[in-house]
Amino acid sequence: MTHPDRMRGMLLTGHGGLEKLEWREDLPVPVPGEGDVLIRVRASAVNNTDINTRTGWYSRSVRGDTASGAAEGYGSPAEEDGSWSGAALSFPRIQGADCCGEIVAVGAAVSSARVGERVLVRALQSPDAAGSDLPTATFGSECDGAFADYTLAAAEDAIAVRSDLSDVELASFPCAFSTAEGMIQRGGLGAERVLITGASGGVGSAAIQLAKRRGAQVTALTSPSKAEDLIALGAEATLARDSALPERAFDVVLDLVGGPRWTDLIESLRNGGRYIAAGAIAGPIVELDLRRLYLRDLSFLGCTHQPKAVFTDLVGYIENREIRPVVAQTFPLRELRAAQQAFLSKSHVGKIGIEIAAC
Repeated sequence: MTHPDRMRGMLLTGHGGLEKLEWREDLPVPVPGEGDVLIRVRASAVNNTDINTRTGWYSRSVRGDTASGAAEGYGSPAEEDGSWSGAALSFPRIQGADCCGEIVAVGAAVSSARVGERVLVRALQSPDAAGSDLPTATFGSECDGAFADYTLAAAEDAIAVRSDLSDVELASFPCAFSTAEGMIQRGGLGAERVLITGASGGVGSAAIQLAKRRGAQVTALTSPSKAEDLIALGAEATLARDSALPERAFDVVLDLVGGPRWTDLIESLRNGGRYIAAGAIAGPIVELDLRRLYLRDLSFLGCTHQPKAVFTDLVGYIENREIRPVVAQTFPLRELRAAQQAFLSKSHVGKIGIEIAAC
């Protein structure tokens, strides 16, 4: 396949507000290395991690919720530790953790038979890193991602997918669903009682479907206006975000929120229950009484690193139609700022899609 040497894309020029997103039409198309594939990006989506990386929220110097600096930034960009890995990011960066596209060129060590494959890119990757324990790189953070016409991925991270879903629908899966599936696999969730926080968001709505797939009895923490949608996704029950939580009611809590209600979440676990976290949008700093942890035999699990099977399992669920996409709204890439503002309004259920071809 032929492709141009220049492309359009949205550049992140540094940590800060929405003004740090810069539209460009003269970016060089990347050249695949030996083990890489070049992908013509068809669609992406908006994720909390895109916004948190832009603002530098992952820095240990930031102690507040994700929304407080999401539009304007935090005023003091965390230049030294503003990435998932705790290292400084290199700017400019092309973000976009979600990617659905087509392989148009391959590196010397990759079979040319892969050209033309429709693929999803693994959002949470495990790069070779000598001496590193649980190495993790996020597509669109530690490397350039999908907010451009073309992107590179290691061949092993570009997974062929066979589906009649649209590109935008497929692009709603990689980051959110793999995060949710990673939590569920790490916690060994089965046919148990589970409480899911942030249940109307991308990861939360994915977790409802994936937990239901394993026979769990799902209670979703959400706003009343979204309760009907979450019941339709598979939740047996919903609770309002500010309502009292039942004590000793759940075997597992899948938490994406943290913040002021964290202690209530812990008290909602039965003795011997498991608390599993992959987010803290309401705030990362919480108070733990260690006596509650050990006297009640609780298990606390943090989930970022993903074994490679998490993503390939997910692609299998897609191909078998065991899960479905939830896309609330779609924007062209050129309007990424507006897409992020829509995302930040939290008035939707599921994902905000990004069309690349229509940018």
